[in-house]
Amino acid sequence: MRILYSSRFAREYEKLPNRIKNVSQVRESMFRKNPFDRILATHKLHGRLSDFWSFSIGFRYRIIFEFAADDEVHFHSVGNHDVYQ
Repeated sequence: MRILYSSRFAREYEKLPNRIKNVSQVRESMFRKNPFDRILATHKLHGRLSDFWSFSIGFRYRIIFEFAADDEVHFHSVGNHDVYQ
């Protein structure tokens, strides 16, 4: 699976605490193997974000993404629940 990271995602990722970065690397590895692994709690978003999906990288943190081409995913945003706003 090919993952493309938006510039927004990169900026937000750099601001994450190191322990969350470590967890996100593990979760991204899981995501690459199975985007719908139950541990990730992957779910479709609603409302103005209805074109996007989200998965958990800890109790408070999420990655917002979209499925693009056959084997391509775009990571758009990462952070706590404020990323939904």
